[in-house]
Amino acid sequence: MPSLLILRSRSLVRFLCLLPAVALLVTVAVPARAAASVCDKYCDGRDPALAAGDRTPVQATIYSRRIVVHFDDADDMAWGSIDNGGPGDEVWLDRSFDGGQSWSQGSRLGDTTVPSGGRGWRTLMYNVDDWNNLGVGAVRACGKAGDRAEIACTPWARTTWNAGTRSTAAATALMEFYDNGTGLWATTGWWNSANALTAIIDNVRVSGMGSYKYAVATTYDANLSAQGGQFRNDYLDDTGWWGLAWVDAYDLTGDARYLNTARADADWMTSYTDSVCGGGVYWRTQRDYKNAIANELYLQLTAALHNRIPGDTAYLNLAKKEWSWFKASGMINSAQLINDGLDLSTCKNNGQPVYSYNQGVILNGLTELYRATGDSGVLASARALADASTTDPTLNPNGILADPGEPQSSGGADGPSFKGVYARGLAALDKALGDHPYTAYLKRQADAAYAHDRNPLDQYGYHWAGPLDSTDAARQQSAADLMNATAAAGT
Repeated sequence: MPSLLILRSRSLVRFLCLLPAVALLVTVAVPARAAASVCDKYCDGRDPALAAGDRTPVQATIYSRRIVVHFDDADDMAWGSIDNGGPGDEVWLDRSFDGGQSWSQGSRLGDTTVPSGGRGWRTLMYNVDDWNNLGVGAVRACGKAGDRAEIACTPWARTTWNAGTRSTAAATALMEFYDNGTGLWATTGWWNSANALTAIIDNVRVSGMGSYKYAVATTYDANLSAQGGQFRNDYLDDTGWWGLAWVDAYDLTGDARYLNTARADADWMTSYTDSVCGGGVYWRTQRDYKNAIANELYLQLTAALHNRIPGDTAYLNLAKKEWSWFKASGMINSAQLINDGLDLSTCKNNGQPVYSYNQGVILNGLTELYRATGDSGVLASARALADASTTDPTLNPNGILADPGEPQSSGGADGPSFKGVYARGLAALDKALGDHPYTAYLKRQADAAYAHDRNPLDQYGYHWAGPLDSTDAARQQSAADLMNATAAAGT
């Protein structure tokens, strides 16, 4: 994110577009729509002299003026200032409840000018978050010289409220993309939202911060009847992702409806298994491809259900059968890495790319299967796979995890979710192994992403080694998974 944003006009373009063409020749000053006042511990409009603290993480400059965001972290409030200027210089705050994508509900808050005889001035204080409406916020300060048209804005940032650690800051930044109306994460897709929900649930557990627990029921209630109902659809891997999210939700809440939905998802996947190529789940209902991810998710989901259903034998037998088939399927190559899937015409490894998430979900699945069976051979197999994926130089250029095509590739719609899924699976295995052999690896990834792939709002990009490319919910979910993994390991 650039540190300086230049806006060429104080007029609102959308307003001007509604005027007759001749009016476009006229400079029209349009006042911003007044934002609704937000009240939390205090209401908007508080005097900065009463602030409990003053932290200034971001700033911008224009025509020698310095524009600064100030945070009162203890009260979750902010104000903006401008200095090194003169009378008539202007400063205000913008507030966003969608991670800086828009700010129509919080534009030009506290807009004020430097008084006569002064060189600087500041706005009043405004709340960063709107907890009465579940608004997870961010602010920036903007300003201009009194005799110039150009405007400069700082990067978006927020208080440390619900963002005092790497993991809680990543989770809070992820919730900035959450749409309370749809119960899904804006800027990303259906299956990615299942992973975003999992990352939020995991953060509640590892951090103890329950502020975003509401997303569990909101997502469930808003989407239970979507697509095929019970979070099923034509893609069996999508169904598996959601099934595992609801297992996670059940672990967090104890609410049986989540476990029942996870069972419905597993049963849907089971209905798309057959004896072609010896067994396994199809990728989609068209029954035209058997790939690694759908089968790894099926392994994890069936083993997880057994571990949560007293007296179960059916899901345990399915999980054991799945692992027996998978390890003999040929998808695990000679380097102990997993390719994308099988060529159904030959039932052999199709040689398609080695993606990070295929190396991670299997670790979570085998960890669940070990918990179900106590079979040390299962854990040994998981360790062999993890040793390969954490040391492979193609997957880990310069020691930092990267998927095929990085750094040139942006990952498309799916790829940005992959590395976080890998970190989640590796962390589950690391926790199950007495010597915790992958803690240092996970910490190295987190340190790199934090240092090189993050903006002042604690939003992360696709390339953990850097540089930051762009931000969205899928990229943020991956980062949240990674930070959860290191927080769980105590690093």
